Order: sequence, then structure tokens, then C-alpha cells
Amino acid sequence: MAVVGIPALLYVVLAAPSIVMLAALCVLAGIGAMELQRCVSGVKRSELAGMGIVTAVFTVAWYYERPAHVTMLFLLEALIFFGHAIFKGGEVKFNQIMAGLFGSIAIGYSFSAFLRLNASGFPRAYLLLPFILSFACDTFAFFAGLTLGKHKLAPKVSPKKTVEGSVGGLVGNVLCGLLFVWVMDRFFGGSLIGYGPMAALALVCGVVAQIGDLSFSLIKREFGIKDYGHLFLAHGGVLDRFDSVLFVAPVFEIIFSLLP
Repeated sequence: MAVVGIPALLYVVLAAPSIVMLAALCVLAGIGAMELQRCVSGVKRSELAGMGIVTAVFTVAWYYERPAHVTMLFLLEALIFFGHAIFKGGEVKFNQIMAGLFGSIAIGYSFSAFLRLNASGFPRAYLLLPFILSFACDTFAFFAGLTLGKHKLAPKVSPKKTVEGSVGGLVGNVLCGLLFVWVMDRFFGGSLIGYGPMAALALVCGVVAQIGDLSFSLIKREFGIKDYGHLFLAHGGVLDRFDSVLFVAPVFEIIFSLLP
């Protein structure tokens, strides 16, 4: 799957027209919202899942078309989900409403961070950083935990994760961040961020990535599922693959906008 997925990701982030990036983010947000609603509702097909797809896509697209009016969209989405619940006369539970709102607003908002970063004028290569500083942390944490792990990090949420793995993930994140700066300096005329700030940024994003990973693991454990979906075959669905990215992307956007 990585043979196809990584080149596709690189093309969309680095070379594709903005409209293609928008379309890809809309698809990911829509599927993610659907996966969350299916997890909470326990059924594959429902009106709420369909509503989640539509509202998540609108959230991403709205940031592209009319970002100044996005709060109006959030209010509209809240009215839609609560209005549907009222119409159903108690059939729709509160956790399903919240899954719909979180799926449409939070997931859509997080994916749209890439559109805002792109619109701000940053070189496209820097749009890779939320992915790098999420996937690197996850990968290094896995191998560090596999070889050195002894102390459980959050056994009631994710029994296999260890403190040693967590530290390894943070160290790996910093190393990959510094490597990114070196590559930009060496081959692309200079980096917008120095080694020191990048180390701090990578460390913060590493902590956020692990919180994102554990947060979506917490939801899965509460509702008794192994994976959110099967879009990526054995690697799960959108929320299984991009759980850390959903937390890291908006945090990265905020921090990077504050850098001199």
C-alpha cells in the first residue's frame, strides 16, 4: 500500500494543482467523518454517516471558498445534527450527535490546515512537515517500544505502547525534523526554520502526535472496534492512518505562523 500511497501523497502535497489538493482533503475528511460515525453508531449505513460526509466536505471546501464565514457553517452544522435528532424523536443518541459534529467540524478543520498553509504562501515542501512529524514519531515509537519497551505508557488505552517507545518517538521526530532542515539547506537554497526552532517544533509535534494517536485509540477501545475502516487494507482506515496528523496539522499551522 505504501508503494502507491507515498507517491500519491508526495504528488498531492508537492506538485498537484490546489484544486486537486482540495479534492483529496475533502475525500479524506468525508471518509474520516463517516468512519467515526460508524464507530459510534455501530452500523455501516445511516443517515448520520451520510450527513457527516457532506458536512465534513463542506467544512474543508468552505475554508477554500469563504474562510471568513466558516463560523456560520459550524452553526449550520450544529443545527443540522440537532435538528435531525429532534426529528427522530430520541432515536439519535447524544454521542452520535457529538460524533457527527466532531467528524464534520474538527476533522474537516484539521485537514483544511493544509489549505490555509498553502494559501499563506509557504513553499509546498513545508506542507510535508505535519506528515513527517506524525509518521516519524509513530514509526520510531514502534521500533523503540519493540526493542526497548518495558514500562507501559497508557495500558488501559493502548496496552502495547510503552514509555520507552514514546521517548524513542520524540527522539526520532527531532532527528527527522533536523534532517528536513539539512536537506532544505543543502539542496533547496535554505530552510525557513533553523535547527534549534525545528528541534523544538518537532518535539512539540511529537507530543501532540502521541496524544492524537492515543485519543483515537481511546475512542476505538470505548466502542470495541479494532480499526476504523479498511481503506488502506491491513493498515486500517483514514482515522487509523491520519489520527496523529489530525492533531499535528493545526498545531503546526499555529506554531509555524508565529515563527519569525
